[in-house]
Amino acid sequence: MSPEIGHYALVLALALALIQSVVPIWGAKQADAVLMGTAGPVALGQFAFVALAFAVLTQAYLVSDFSVENVFLNSHSAKPLIYRISGVWGNHEGSMLLWVLILALFSALVAAFGRNLPLSLKANVLAVQSWITVAFLLFILKTSNPFTRLSPAPFEGRDLNPLLQDPGLAIHPPLLYVGYVGFSMSFAFAVAALIDGKIDAAWARWVRPWALTAWMFLTAGISMGSFWAYYELGWGGWWFWDPVENASLMPWLAGTALLHSAIVMEKREALKVWTVLLAILTFSLSLLGTFLVRSGVLTSVHAFAVDPERGVFILAILVVFIGGSLALYAWRAPMLKQGGIFAPVSREGALVLNNLFLTAACAAVFVGTLYPLALEALTGAKISVGPPFFNWTFGPLMVPLLVVMVFGPFLAWKRGDLYGVAQRLTWALGLGVAAMLAAYATTSGGPVLAPVVIGLACYIIAGSLIEVAERIQLFRAPAATVWSRAKGLPRSAWGTAFAHAGVGVMLIGIVGETAYRQELIVQVRPGQTVSIAGYDLTFEGLFPEEGPNYRDVVARLQVGEGGVPAGVLNPAKRVFTARNMPTTEAALKTRGVSQLYVSPGDPAEDGSIALRLFYKPMVLLIWIGTLFMVFGGMLSLSDRRLRVGAPKPAARRAVAIEAAE
Repeated sequence: MSPEIGHYALVLALALALIQSVVPIWGAKQADAVLMGTAGPVALGQFAFVALAFAVLTQAYLVSDFSVENVFLNSHSAKPLIYRISGVWGNHEGSMLLWVLILALFSALVAAFGRNLPLSLKANVLAVQSWITVAFLLFILKTSNPFTRLSPAPFEGRDLNPLLQDPGLAIHPPLLYVGYVGFSMSFAFAVAALIDGKIDAAWARWVRPWALTAWMFLTAGISMGSFWAYYELGWGGWWFWDPVENASLMPWLAGTALLHSAIVMEKREALKVWTVLLAILTFSLSLLGTFLVRSGVLTSVHAFAVDPERGVFILAILVVFIGGSLALYAWRAPMLKQGGIFAPVSREGALVLNNLFLTAACAAVFVGTLYPLALEALTGAKISVGPPFFNWTFGPLMVPLLVVMVFGPFLAWKRGDLYGVAQRLTWALGLGVAAMLAAYATTSGGPVLAPVVIGLACYIIAGSLIEVAERIQLFRAPAATVWSRAKGLPRSAWGTAFAHAGVGVMLIGIVGETAYRQELIVQVRPGQTVSIAGYDLTFEGLFPEEGPNYRDVVARLQVGEGGVPAGVLNPAKRVFTARNMPTTEAALKTRGVSQLYVSPGDPAEDGSIALRLFYKPMVLLIWIGTLFMVFGGMLSLSDRRLRVGAPKPAARRAVAIEAAE
């Protein structure tokens, strides 16, 4: 397919987006069902044209059409197939096209499956969503056209950034973008509701599936990015408080608060104003992340663009959407009726406290990330805010949040019994204390508070399990009754338990990796053996290897454990021939949930090489915990109660019988 087809498809998508952004909302204002009904078909057509443009760009990468500038700059004919595909979004222009594709996909999903939505709300939601699409389609067509031609066409491409030629980077950006863009639906629902002036429990239930979907994908995307940085960048860390890492963490924190706030609104019709504000702020933080990555204000391994024109354009988008939505909120929010009243000690109170800590933590990350940029813009002074700031501001806010997180599900709505909940959590507290004492007894070195945090993590996991055990009457009722209650327990309850337990599992991994890891930097010669954490590593020498588009110098290490051979590790220094850019390929050996990590330095002329060795106890629990969280989100999303207005099977049968008669 000709790249010009992709360009024209984007122009046609822009035309449909302009129609979708005006006609349905005018129809809602005039109560004209025909005009409101145009939103659905137009949204589907818009998605079809954007999908066509994305397919055209993908084909250009697959066939190595170097007459397309974007393909020339980011591909190579010798590149493996998976990286030709991932190269489509491994650059600024292609990633923005993926961004808009996901945006159009969410609109199409609302158009196709939003049959239970009131017609006016659906029309307004799709119109607001289309406003965002118009802005980003204009941005692509004006500053970031992925279909620009080169004449004459080069014979060969410059290849993709070597750091991005990794399976993790093939998966990480799409997951992250679905999370970022998914929160646009919450934003669209919030703005549409403010336009209508009507927000109730049904609105919260309509918002929750979209917010939960975005949260799940954002969680998975952040986790995948963390794991990629851990094994690919060669420095052995899983989080560095990089500004662009923080840009993904902020909407995740706000989105987590939004999910919990929506629960209160759905159950008790309380926190309406707060829930709407969180929906606006969460997507606003997603837009902020887009600005940080693409404006050139930051230098990062995550950054795509350094063109000031692009930065100004995205800044204008931020001002319009964030400023406009907050102005609408300031105008309409006072008119919204408040919901039910609740006591401070209640499930609502616990969720409010949860929200306060999450938003305070988000504010701390926001200040630490943007303060250096603001200071440089105002005074020209350059400062950096490093991990110590975030550790000492973010960490203390998380501890009380984690304690409250366990209590919340046990408290009753409207008014709870704090003493009764404490009694029910006695076993969880006891297990936490036992885990803390066991950690003190079995570990040496490390921060003195590390065993306390391990105890807290075990308390969280046990509390999550006890909450489910009590609801199904485990050990208190006959097995048949327990099984029946377990099957009848709402999936959202199972999802909450898995997600909360996942936080505890992740916390154990974080403590194990940061507090008890061992590190050794050595220069080794062939035949030399070094030891770390009970492992003996014998360096056999350096061996050159050839890849499809790179050359490796592999350091081969025989690994022994207790005098018994335990495998081979092959860390390497890799040079990609097209860009002549070196990368570090770390080697990992897994034992249970712990890992031996070897990162090589540059080889010396005498055949020796510098090695950085790590032993990372329980490190894999970090990402296993996030998988638990995502799985919990999937269980909650599958809960029938989130499908508003879906009739029960019995009701459907009754309707069918009546129609037949």
